[in-house]
Amino acid sequence: MTRASQYAGSQKTLVLMAHPAESSLTRAVTRAIIEALQLHGHDAEMVDLAAEGFDPVFGPADHSAFNRKGALPDDVQAEQRRIDRADHLILVYPVYWWTMPALLKGWIDRVFVAGWAFDEDAAGRISKRLGRLKVSLVAIAAASESTYVKRGYREAMKVQIETGIFDFCGAPVIASMLVTPDQLAHPSAPQKIASTLIRHYETRE
Repeated sequence: MTRASQYAGSQKTLVLMAHPAESSLTRAVTRAIIEALQLHGHDAEMVDLAAEGFDPVFGPADHSAFNRKGALPDDVQAEQRRIDRADHLILVYPVYWWTMPALLKGWIDRVFVAGWAFDEDAAGRISKRLGRLKVSLVAIAAASESTYVKRGYREAMKVQIETGIFDFCGAPVIASMLVTPDQLAHPSAPQKIASTLIRHYETRE
């Protein structure tokens, strides 16, 4: 049995990117991940938030739904349905001010809401609802690894994103990569990053 046939049809993966530029490294890495997943027999779908025109603003309709005074906006429900069809969510994004871009953060703000990503009872107890969804994070950095370590930015990102968002909702983070400039110097860097991610992906299936 080939590796591709071994994993064929086993996983539906959303690979979501948050960068508007066609020539960006974020897009190159995203495409390489999609190609690697498909080569290994996975059903991979690319989600380009900028190209799709997703509105990241948590507006009046979102606030009304949060207060249980209205339905979730249609675009939010569509994103939730897309995630519901997936087994694995991969986020690929540039690091802006030591965290994810506003476009991606707004997507999380609007989509990962109470009643879908988690529940809270009258006593304040939290029920995590996304335990079935595996998550991988690929952050494209402009600063060196030593800068992230020295200033504590890497740990801050882990606490904020891995613990504060995904663990809060019960979604296990199976891979978290910080891709620094030294890893991006070679033209084959996107393919190497994709290969590393696939190894994490398959060892956790």
